[in-house]
Amino acid sequence: MSVAGGIENAFHAGAQVGCDCLQIFVKNQRQWQAKPLTKEQIDAYQAAQRETGLAPVIAHASYLLNLASPDQSSRRKSVLAMVDELERCEALAVSGLVFHPGAHMDSSEKEGIQRVVESLHEAIGATSGFATRILIETTAGQGTSLGYRFEQIGDMLDGVRRDDRLGVCLDTCHLFAAGYDFREQSQYDSMVDEMDRVIDLSNIYCIHVNDSKRELGSRVDRHDHIGKGKIGKEAFAHFMNDNRFARMPMILETPKGKNGRRADFDKVNLGRLRSLMRR
Repeated sequence: MSVAGGIENAFHAGAQVGCDCLQIFVKNQRQWQAKPLTKEQIDAYQAAQRETGLAPVIAHASYLLNLASPDQSSRRKSVLAMVDELERCEALAVSGLVFHPGAHMDSSEKEGIQRVVESLHEAIGATSGFATRILIETTAGQGTSLGYRFEQIGDMLDGVRRDDRLGVCLDTCHLFAAGYDFREQSQYDSMVDEMDRVIDLSNIYCIHVNDSKRELGSRVDRHDHIGKGKIGKEAFAHFMNDNRFARMPMILETPKGKNGRRADFDKVNLGRLRSLMRR
């Protein structure tokens, strides 16, 4: 949900379309710098959350971050920006900060993963005692982006010795674009078994629920409305009815706006997902 005009507005917008939980940005995702949160902003945010009862709240880190960058200055800048976002999350009692691991660029995947591990060590150390969890998001693998294979995520978790503050956020569009097919029940079961073996399901704390505009294994990150993309509506029933994920926040990152009947796309997508749940 947008935080335009005030971070508290996300709660009212979420309640209007029927959300149970939210994802927000705690600063402008396209800029490195932002003014510190004021007491008034924090108070307004807390009041709106009490009023709507929406929880938990997940934050998404800036798209500028690249914890895998081979450029030391860029990597350091990314770590400091992550620490700043974690401080904002902690002030707002946001439960998790989702981030893309980053791109290894002109270095190797192994070297990039090691830099992500070093960056996470630094960020965790600088925010000791914080409750906000850091969530590595599975990616589509576009360009030299890391995190498109479960093994890469597992190596990151192992490198930080599976710290209690660290977790994983799945993204259905990214999984599909990365080559994981879960459209049939048997395929879904195999994927989750592999995920459990490599990542451990206990490390998953959030799921981004998006259809994909592009084909299986395309390695292209393009989100679509539920049931309107290449994944298809029925595939999402596997996630919606998996008891292992029953109490996990599931976040829509589908396109905003209204359809031809002037219905809000968020309401439509939420309705499609909820219609798949077996009571």
